[in-house]
Amino acid sequence: MAGLTELTEERTAAGDEAVKDYKIAARNIGRIFHIKRAGEERREFKAIENMNLNVMKGEFVTIVGPSGCGKSTFLDILAGLSEPSGGEIFIDGRRVTGPALDRGIVLQGYALFPWRTVRQNIEYGLEIKKVKKHERRAISGRFIKLVDLKGFEDSFPHELSGGMKQRVAIARALAYDPEVLLMDEPFAAVDAQTRETLQDELLNIWEKTGKTIIFITHSIEEAVFLADRVAVMSTNPGTIKALVRVDLPRPRRMGNVRNSLDFSRITGAVWNLLHDHEGGEKRDGQRPWPIQGYNEAEKRNADSAAQ
Repeated sequence: MAGLTELTEERTAAGDEAVKDYKIAARNIGRIFHIKRAGEERREFKAIENMNLNVMKGEFVTIVGPSGCGKSTFLDILAGLSEPSGGEIFIDGRRVTGPALDRGIVLQGYALFPWRTVRQNIEYGLEIKKVKKHERRAISGRFIKLVDLKGFEDSFPHELSGGMKQRVAIARALAYDPEVLLMDEPFAAVDAQTRETLQDELLNIWEKTGKTIIFITHSIEEAVFLADRVAVMSTNPGTIKALVRVDLPRPRRMGNVRNSLDFSRITGAVWNLLHDHEGGEKRDGQRPWPIQGYNEAEKRNADSAAQ
């Protein structure tokens, strides 16, 4: 039934589920930072602990959580930019040991080369893969059209708006055909109207390409609108305390979804989960969702939980 949410606890024991059955499988991921300040002894800071997540091929998963809970730390480990202190991550059954071209990354700050044009920025990953020039041009042309930047091929980043820069970053990440797209608050720096447009465009791109996407955001509405499932993280040390299934019909467009009862119900459920650690404050008369132990292998939908 559209709009129902499902609280899903995943099994985490080693060997409990074959990692090859999932596009992404994170097993008991932990990350410890060692901090030393003047006049103090060195101490450990646990950013994330016992973090587990299974993602199917072609699934769109968003991650929300309190500031500083380790969302970006987890994404860095998944990207291969940082090593976990414990646990392992697998993509297609292969353990992640560092950066690779099977993962594309889109960040909040665009990270475009200012001396390169739109086309040249999009072709950067293709150059690394040593794709021939005429093939690069054909591929970049296709993605320029996909992100609606036709006519801006020879423009430089300083000549583009924030939304256009982010479109270039998305096209660059997709052009070399990664299996997984990792996105860390990519729309946080743009205005509300542009953000909504980019959300619609991202879903359109995802529907056409079928990529597996992990998307970090602080916006509950954005998380629910985009996702098949929303992973809700706890405060430090961060871990995934619940997964909320989003059963809104697709294709989705924000203008059609925002005011629906189902959308409000699901965003309310995620809000309650995020605020449960603060005493279970109610929103819109809803009953707070209970925190479930991550190893309980328990399922519950929103309607039953609210009764």
